Amino acid sequence: MSYIKYMAGVVFAAIAISSCDEDPMSVGRTLTNESDTLNLNKSTYFATSQTVLATSVLTDPQDFFFGRVNDPQTNTIVTSDFTSQFYVLPSLNISPESDFVHKEDGKIIADSCDIIIYTKAPANTLDNLTAMQMRIRELQSPIPSKRYYSDFDPESYVRKDNNAIDFTHTFTYTNLRDAEDDRSKSDYLNNIRIVLNKPYTGRDGVTYKNYGTYILRQYMEHKERFRNSSVFARDVCPGFLFEITDGLGFYAAMSNIGLRVFYTLKHDKEFQTSEVFAGTEEVVQTVRVTNDKTALAKLAAETDHTYLKTPAGLFTEVTLPVENIWKGHDKDSLLAAKIVFQRLNNTNVSERDLGTPTALLMVMKDSLNAFFERRMVPNSQTSFYTSFTSTSNIYNFVNISTLIRKMWANRNEAIKKIQAEHKDWTLEQATNEWTNQKDANGNLVNQNWNKVLLVPISYEMSSTSTTPTRVGHDMSLTSTRLVGGKNHPISIEVVYGRFTQ
Repeated sequence: MSYIKYMAGVVFAAIAISSCDEDPMSVGRTLTNESDTLNLNKSTYFATSQTVLATSVLTDPQDFFFGRVNDPQTNTIVTSDFTSQFYVLPSLNISPESDFVHKEDGKIIADSCDIIIYTKAPANTLDNLTAMQMRIRELQSPIPSKRYYSDFDPESYVRKDNNAIDFTHTFTYTNLRDAEDDRSKSDYLNNIRIVLNKPYTGRDGVTYKNYGTYILRQYMEHKERFRNSSVFARDVCPGFLFEITDGLGFYAAMSNIGLRVFYTLKHDKEFQTSEVFAGTEEVVQTVRVTNDKTALAKLAAETDHTYLKTPAGLFTEVTLPVENIWKGHDKDSLLAAKIVFQRLNNTNVSERDLGTPTALLMVMKDSLNAFFERRMVPNSQTSFYTSFTSTSNIYNFVNISTLIRKMWANRNEAIKKIQAEHKDWTLEQATNEWTNQKDANGNLVNQNWNKVLLVPISYEMSSTSTTPTRVGHDMSLTSTRLVGGKNHPISIEVVYGRFTQ
């Protein structure tokens, strides 16, 4: 680490804990030798902000939600549906047919089959007993293995012949089909259980007692189709689509999903056992979020503040005053830059208000998709994260000076390249050329050079790390307003340093 970078950390810590009126010059003298003084200069500039539509976001199978609610802020419906394939354990080894107790026409049958969806973290516990209806449809072919955005429509993959699995299921968040004594146990996992016990006709045209019987016989007759999850999805079970079709109020995180096949064996005695094929991050899962873009656009057009809204709702775009920060400071070192976003409290409090985003990512606007597609994490250089501080009602980005330096360097390098290609051009001409460059569609290429987005995120931390090890878009139901907008610039405090002898 360079001496300047080290001093940046020390100086900013000193500035942060000192009073606002403390002379930066005195701080510089206390941190360096008298013969080599670090003169500090503290200035304030102003960033501007606006709300932008998120349109769609990259989804993450480790963090997805299912449900349908009325957004009290827009009085419109937000829906989250999903598809899931199922994972085959490499160690799968079902007992031979001779061990099976239950058979029809000399062939093995399953006792029962179901899909179980484990749910947690409901958006509002007031609606835990609200009746909901979902539609379950079988896929005809597996959705290709890649990551999908929240506007992905799986309809073309759905099996639509008369024999396909296609039915509705009524449920509540609190699973009243489980006994109250069981639900009160500490190890109980709340769930939705979908039974697949009706006769099933496969894509091969053969009719089976139930879906579980189809799975078991496929294994007995074609074990090669169970050698891995990809082959299983292609040749046996492409997966299912789960859609909310009626009801309002249920919106919850999906912690796991499993396709379970129950059957009875006999060795010394009869006993029932099961095979579970889980929907995990190793297989393809997609999420489709549907919300009212017109209603969101109306919120985005408000100019007295900005919004953060999930899932796949609204981001806040911030234009940093990079050029102003560097103007007249070419010989200084930018040591620290702090920006704070103040949350505005709701004016009309409702018991169904959406939650506040718990964490934000700050990322360069043109790097948003690449950040999530490449599974990047905040590096405190060009991307940052912070958690919501409820006591002061703020999101505090303590020091984004490296980002500002990067933006300024990128701009200057691009302008120098243009000037090198046109040796007779002045710096002003090269700068104008860079500023007004357009793509084939007539859009300004460099219009986002000093812009960042504030994006609500979920993240994971390891026990040995102080920074996130995984970051994804927040797909829960949240919404908040921030101080900002056209008429409310946001202050950014900057500290410069210059060594003198």
